[in-house]
Amino acid sequence: MIDSLYAIVDAEVADRPLELTFEALNAGCAMVQLRAKRLDDVAFLKIAQRVRSACAHADVPFIVNDRADIARVVRADGLHLGQDDLSIEDARRVVGNMQVGVSTHNLEQAATADAEGADLIAFGPVFATKTKENPDPVVGLQALEEVCQTVSRPVVAIGGITPGNAGKALRAGARYVAVISALPRFLGDAS
Repeated sequence: MIDSLYAIVDAEVADRPLELTFEALNAGCAMVQLRAKRLDDVAFLKIAQRVRSACAHADVPFIVNDRADIARVVRADGLHLGQDDLSIEDARRVVGNMQVGVSTHNLEQAATADAEGADLIAFGPVFATKTKENPDPVVGLQALEEVCQTVSRPVVAIGGITPGNAGKALRAGARYVAVISALPRFLGDAS
C-alpha cells in the first residue's frame, strides 16, 4: 500500500515537517506534496527547497500545494490546485509543462478537471476528515468508484484516509491515497 501513498506534509500541522518527509521517502511513498496554507512566502520557499532536495535525492515526485510561483521557483515536479485556485490553463502559464493535479468533490468537477487536462484528479473527502477547515461533504466509496470509472486520469482518494480504510479506496479504483493527519500511522505500519 505504501507504493500508492500520496504523502501530504502540512508544514503548519506537522511538528517536524522535514523529518516527516524523510520518513515518508524512506518508507517508499509514491509522491510528496508540501502544503502550507498560512505560511509566509519566505518560510514556505525555504521548506519547499529542502523538501524538493530530499525528494529529488529519493527520486520521488515533489508536488507543491496551491502555489504555482513556489512550484516554479523550486522546480517542483508538480502543482496541486483546489477548486478556488488558478485554473489549469492559468497555472500552466506559470509552471509550464509540470504535472498539475486538481481537487474535486463531485463527478462534475472531476469530469471537468479531466477534460481540462489535469494530470491527477484528487477526489474526496471519501471519509470524514478533521484536517481541512470547512470540508466538503463526504462523498463515500460509491462516488469514488464512479469517478474512477469515468475519468481517464489517475485518481487520488483523499479525506479521512487511514491504514484501516485505504484498501477500500484502492479497491474502488483510486491509484493513490492521499494522507495528511494519518501519515505517521501509515509510516509506522511501513516499518
